[in-house]
Amino acid sequence: MAIALTPDQEQFVQNKLSSGQYGSADEVIAEALRLLEKRNRGYEAWLAQTREQVKVAQAELARGEGIESSQVIERLRARSRQAKLVI
Repeated sequence: MAIALTPDQEQFVQNKLSSGQYGSADEVIAEALRLLEKRNRGYEAWLAQTREQVKVAQAELARGEGIESSQVIERLRARSRQAKLVI
């Protein structure tokens, strides 16, 4: 398979080779693909988890276990205030 890189991408690969981190352009591309695959797996895991959380929430709402929107907003504001204190 032949691929075409933009000039910026070629420069990026050359910089990686010049740094001594990689022995060949193939190694740079292989690492990039490995990282892309890792990111995609993370996204798929997040998506599955989010879908499960939505199912749980829908079931809770169907049972009348929901909370008022004003409570949700106040909880979010409290988390935001707490996060600002941590930083």
